[in-house]
Amino acid sequence: MALIVQKFGGTSVGNTDRIKNVARRVAKYRAQGDQVVVVVSAMSGVTDGLIKLAKDIVPLPAEREMDMLLATGEQQTIALTAIALHSVGVPAVSLTGAQAGIITDGVHTKAKIQNITPKQVHQLLDAGNVVIVAGFQGQTDDGHITTLGRGGSDLTAIALAAALKADLCQIYTDVDGVYTADPRIVPTAQKLPEIAYDEMLELAGSGAKVMQLRSVEFAKKFNVVFEVRSSLNENPGTIVKEETNSMEGVVVRGVSLDKNQAKVTLFGVPDQPGKAARIFRALADAAINVDMIVQNVSHAGGAPATDLSFTVDKPDLLKASNVINTLRAEIGFKEAATDESIGKLSIVGVGMKSHSGVAAKMFDVLAQEGVNIGMISTSEIKISVVIELAKGESAMRALHKAFIG
Repeated sequence: MALIVQKFGGTSVGNTDRIKNVARRVAKYRAQGDQVVVVVSAMSGVTDGLIKLAKDIVPLPAEREMDMLLATGEQQTIALTAIALHSVGVPAVSLTGAQAGIITDGVHTKAKIQNITPKQVHQLLDAGNVVIVAGFQGQTDDGHITTLGRGGSDLTAIALAAALKADLCQIYTDVDGVYTADPRIVPTAQKLPEIAYDEMLELAGSGAKVMQLRSVEFAKKFNVVFEVRSSLNENPGTIVKEETNSMEGVVVRGVSLDKNQAKVTLFGVPDQPGKAARIFRALADAAINVDMIVQNVSHAGGAPATDLSFTVDKPDLLKASNVINTLRAEIGFKEAATDESIGKLSIVGVGMKSHSGVAAKMFDVLAQEGVNIGMISTSEIKISVVIELAKGESAMRALHKAFIG
């Protein structure tokens, strides 16, 4: 008998027929004698619909109330999934994130898991139930409902697998596994049988939508080996695990395009110690994640000044602009501009650590495609560039052809 955590995303539970399909799949594992914990997302489109309702009232709704609102999407799905399991003769109990013992910090809309005490989950499993847990949510020590950010159901599943010491963790989605690129954009993309945590981290952080970044970080930290596979067929998926020596033979494992980025540029920032620190501290205090940063110093026309550019997620752009505007008098920059017509294009592979010339080849390919590079960021196993979004997909295909085929 194994203890299995299975997570089903929004498309996998997108309508009642698909929820019934999930119930049948879970019932097969239950029939083998396995204990099963199911983590579900809101039905596809529900979270976006709830966000739209709130923003129809006010552009920046209170984040605490957004958590109260958005948490209802997953609660709808857990109840429907339990009902579907009952219909096929499987005892099942649904739990909210709070009832499952998930405790978070108090950063609304982007809460971090601080602790999981899955006592009730164990009790219900031991009583013979399938336990269905609402993904994407938890609560603070003082009882406030929180959500874990986009894709947070992945994090719920990985964290529960770690806390429960599960034998197997499966992330079910609408694709067969992790591909070398988005197959909807790159028809020649290939499914990977396995991928290292670090590669998956870089792909997730670069716009690949298969897994939430923080969930992969959590899996790496607690060594939770998991499989990404399709809920629509029985095909084997992609195993995500610690790096092995054989993985370094592949220079580039994947290509990704993040269309959810926006750029903020501050012109004429005084080139003085502490100015950048003040700007990025204010953004951090507002729970805004800054990705790429570029600074250009100019001595033309008097005192040294700098143009400072950085990228944020598009949903955070309005909040970031508000933060910057409150700092204008204190920092003394001349003007601020935003640009939502950018994309972040990345190549990722642990093989980069032992191969030279990768960046040069990437830049040559983009030059041949007539793609201008606005910003560059590198790590040991990743190179990312900010480019014009309109050229993003064609550039992605060109890089995939050059590095992978």
